[in-house]
Amino acid sequence: MKLDQSVYQDRRAKLIAAMPDDSVLVVSAGGLKTRNADAEYPFRPSSNFYYLTGFNEPDSLLVLSKRSDVQIVLFCPPRDPDMEIWTGYRAGPEGCVERFGADQAYNLDEIDARLPKMIDGARQLLHPIARDEALSLRVKGWLDGLGRAVRSGAVLPATIADSDRLIHQLRLFKSQKEIELMQRAADISAAAHCAAMRASHAGCFEYQLESVITSYCGSQGARFQAYTPIVAGGANACILHYIDNDKPINDGDLVLIDAGCELDNYASDITRTFPVNGRFSAEQSALYALVLKANEACIDAVRPGARWDEIHDLSVNILTEGLVELGLLSGDVKALIESAAYRRFYMHRVGHWLGMDVHDVGDYRVNGEWRTLEPGLVMTIEPGIYVAPDDHTVESRWRGIGIRIEDDVLVTETGAHVLTQGVPKGIAEIEALMRNVD
Repeated sequence: MKLDQSVYQDRRAKLIAAMPDDSVLVVSAGGLKTRNADAEYPFRPSSNFYYLTGFNEPDSLLVLSKRSDVQIVLFCPPRDPDMEIWTGYRAGPEGCVERFGADQAYNLDEIDARLPKMIDGARQLLHPIARDEALSLRVKGWLDGLGRAVRSGAVLPATIADSDRLIHQLRLFKSQKEIELMQRAADISAAAHCAAMRASHAGCFEYQLESVITSYCGSQGARFQAYTPIVAGGANACILHYIDNDKPINDGDLVLIDAGCELDNYASDITRTFPVNGRFSAEQSALYALVLKANEACIDAVRPGARWDEIHDLSVNILTEGLVELGLLSGDVKALIESAAYRRFYMHRVGHWLGMDVHDVGDYRVNGEWRTLEPGLVMTIEPGIYVAPDDHTVESRWRGIGIRIEDDVLVTETGAHVLTQGVPKGIAEIEALMRNVD
């Protein structure tokens, strides 16, 4: 499932319209990364570049110009029949024009000769100043060259500005086609989580459940995960970004799986926590019910006009009240929140934007105020409770329990639509699934 080129054409048109007059914007695809020796990681272009092009070849460069009729220029790897035997087909400049919407396209080795002429005299040059160090160094070289040519009539751009804010504002709000793509990614990941629940049993290894997730996603056309999966059994779930995934899971342990596939470079992000043996203990059930209460209440609070911080504050209130009721915290709820005492058990925010990056772009504050939710935003809701195994301030029966429940949520005109509802999260539903009961 891929977006068609008309989507990228519309995005470029919107971005050019938002650029200042007489400006030029430059964004890079990035390059191949070495894994070890002469082995490289699979190439994944920078999200900004792919968002604007749908083009998937390393070292490529996109130039958008709002100063001439030639507005879209791509620099790309050259066609090379000998190399293509080893590494596969390349589009080349002709393919970039014919298939990827460029007005003009050139081989990579022409960048240093052509790009300085394209920015010569521009009112503003935009590029990702803080996000792409390699490109920033190249831009500095082009500007240095223009500076040396001033006596020959060259004119440096009047200002240099960061391109991210313009691009990220576009990426933050998802179109219907993007939502359909993200829904498909969420559906695949949800089914993968269900498969892992069914496959779990006391004594299995974390990596075995990880392989169930990745194998299922790959079988559905989602070859890559949006991030390294977390498969944490028992007390490992209290390590928020645990990725060793190499331990056996003992009878009576909970398993926390945080995993989501990437489809056409769009992420999904799901966390579910379940008992490896298919049955929650009393303590596990009590803490799980509390986290689920926070998850569902926060989703219900997602609607246009709600502020981002209100959703997080709601999760803090519910979890702190519950921790007091269960005896893991003692004292006045308001005072515990003000002193951040709850952070011993809940130390992260309730969610983040989701899109082409799992922690997607977009400001959480606008003009100094928390952002107000609007239709088209996609966010995660992921409250959690983590009781460290060495926390002797609580009874031993609670120690080493880590629980997080995470859903992907679209803000709609009327409220919230949960993209990840395909995987159960109620206690009875999870236990029934693991017993293969309809």
